[in-house]
Amino acid sequence: MKSRRRDEIVQFCRENTLLVMTMFSVFLGVVLGFGLRPLNLSQETLQLINFPGEIFMQVLKMMILPLIFSSLISALAQMDAKESGQMGASTVLYYLSTAVLATLLGIFLVTVIHPGDPSIKGTDIAEAPSEGNVSPLDTFLDLVRNMFPENIIQATFERMQTTYVAIRPKIASKNGTAGNIIVKRSIGMTKGMNILGIIVFCTGFGIVISQLGERARIVVDFFVILDAVIMRWVVTLMWFAPLGITCLICGNLLELDDISDIASVLALYVLTVCAGLVLHTIITVPLMYFFITRENPLPIFKGMIQAVVTAFGTASGGATLPMSMQCLEDHCGVDRRISRFVLPLGSTINMDGNALYEAVAVIFIAQLNNVQLSLAEVLTVSITATIASIGLGSVPAGLVSILLILNTVGLPVRDVSMLFTVDWLL
Repeated sequence: MKSRRRDEIVQFCRENTLLVMTMFSVFLGVVLGFGLRPLNLSQETLQLINFPGEIFMQVLKMMILPLIFSSLISALAQMDAKESGQMGASTVLYYLSTAVLATLLGIFLVTVIHPGDPSIKGTDIAEAPSEGNVSPLDTFLDLVRNMFPENIIQATFERMQTTYVAIRPKIASKNGTAGNIIVKRSIGMTKGMNILGIIVFCTGFGIVISQLGERARIVVDFFVILDAVIMRWVVTLMWFAPLGITCLICGNLLELDDISDIASVLALYVLTVCAGLVLHTIITVPLMYFFITRENPLPIFKGMIQAVVTAFGTASGGATLPMSMQCLEDHCGVDRRISRFVLPLGSTINMDGNALYEAVAVIFIAQLNNVQLSLAEVLTVSITATIASIGLGSVPAGLVSILLILNTVGLPVRDVSMLFTVDWLL
């Protein structure tokens, strides 16, 4: 019996070599990260440890643009326009539903667990950088603006974002004093790929090609072959994932200033967020899958485990997009035309974790300041967190999103700096 069990394990390892190596790299990264902390390594050494992970992340991000272009256009070009419309509507509705459920779960847990104890607030908390009077309306409008970029080439490296500029009037007031500073909105371009705009362009391009029939056959074939080339390249690059993930995790753990802060001050907050993420992953989403399909969700979990481990190691859903596509098509048997449309869109607007994290963070800060939020304010947090998670999902650390919600409900922004220590972990 033991021999048979051993043979099964060996067979599994042979068939899932990359998965086993990736899972081991996560474990190795954590062990090395904690094990090397007492050595107080120099900044140059930390830089060298992080370097392979940095290159791995750059390579993954390099593949996002060609992958979205080739996969979306090739998938939609081979589908009927009516089917594409139905699939798009169903996908967006599902993503919005999961984001709302994640936000409500986060609000429920932070209210029940109540991690925000005012007594743990230090007196020397640094003032967090302010983004001005960030408006939920501006966030929503930026989302729509980015859906329709004026230049598709520019969208590959810049996106539109509303900023707030302080202007002091040149003309003095009647009593001779300078006028009050006026904050004006300014719509400009900021660095970062406008993935949403690229997705909208590719979606329209693919649907139009599908309507042209045989006249566009050569164009369809081009994108189908390009898609196959990109995916073959991605599969090869993923063999470097174990080294990259080990370095990323180890480097991030070594760069944390004081891990005792996590254990002593923010442990309950970390527990609340992690509990919400785990419950959403193992209960909310599987239940939705079961009610919609009436099928067991466990085979999907098993088929997607490689992508899940990669996402954990890289802390990036966008960088994990190629692996997610491969797992969904090869292990879960999903039609490539569906996966090539649903996954790029999901990696941009389906930010359940962001929505939950931001809702918990805002109410946690309210609890720290002994502020009792009314039902209307809690609903405002829920709606704003959902919108912000979609519109600002690509902003690192979720800082702008959290500041947006704090300003919406009138809470102080200075306590955001307390969350920096555990932000990478969460």
